[in-house]
Amino acid sequence: MILELADIRIHPGQNAAFEEAILRGLNTAIKHAHGFQGFKVNKGIESKERYLLQIFWDTLEDHTVGFRESPAFAEWRSIVGPFFAVAPVVEHFDLVGKS
Repeated sequence: MILELADIRIHPGQNAAFEEAILRGLNTAIKHAHGFQGFKVNKGIESKERYLLQIFWDTLEDHTVGFRESPAFAEWRSIVGPFFAVAPVVEHFDLVGKS
């Protein structure tokens, strides 16, 4: 399993609209992608315009090729992209262990 971690910064005052948009985008554009396993979204407490999006994929290629090269990626970006203050920082991680 691969964890995609996106550090997202949005424009001030857009929290409610962004939270609706990110959940809509996840449930429409990403949820049905091949290899998608689930997601978590967390909102910053000290930095209220900061969000951490975690998406779990079967393989790295399910995200970087299958999803990113599909029409669903353009749909995703059209839903959430207008809220971005800067481009999200995205990294991928392998699971080492869990309890």
